[in-house]
Amino acid sequence: MGILQESIQSQLTKTCVKSVIMNLFVVDVESDGGLISVNSMVCFGVVKVTPELDTTFYGQTRPISDKYDERALSVSGFSREEHETFDDPVRVMSDFADWLEENCKGRPILISDNNGYDASWINYYFLRYYGANPFGWSSRRIGDLYCGMVKDMWAGWKKFRKTKHTHHPVDDAMGNAEALLRFKEMGLKIDTK
Repeated sequence: MGILQESIQSQLTKTCVKSVIMNLFVVDVESDGGLISVNSMVCFGVVKVTPELDTTFYGQTRPISDKYDERALSVSGFSREEHETFDDPVRVMSDFADWLEENCKGRPILISDNNGYDASWINYYFLRYYGANPFGWSSRRIGDLYCGMVKDMWAGWKKFRKTKHTHHPVDDAMGNAEALLRFKEMGLKIDTK
């Protein structure tokens, strides 16, 4: 093998090794309604999956429209008046992207208990207010991982949470991250570095 071929092979090996490294980030979102772009994300919490579960992010975004569902907003624990005082989504999503960059050694993977909901809100807000989604187009659902592990489509996994489910997004993400660590103890191969 020539010097050029060795150099190319070395670069390919480094690229492939880096791309295999994945960091899991458990995300939970609260919104003031169910229709993305018509309603608004209120707040979101993120927990990086490590043995210590000590790396978190919390963002609050002000409304992007006048339309909201009072019942949906009440789940977050905030009033409309409080929600209107939150930060500009441009700033929050930029801060979140910076935080991901600082806390990710490879490819970030978004995981949640309802990724159809949580990942959709995060994707929309990243694309609209930041211009790109660091998570890409893929996400994982915690329940599906557990069902696959135990080979039971209807297996319940929420019993593995330790932190109470309060609808504060960091609490809820923490409980879900705790469940993931329990799955790892049970044999699920996940990277927690």
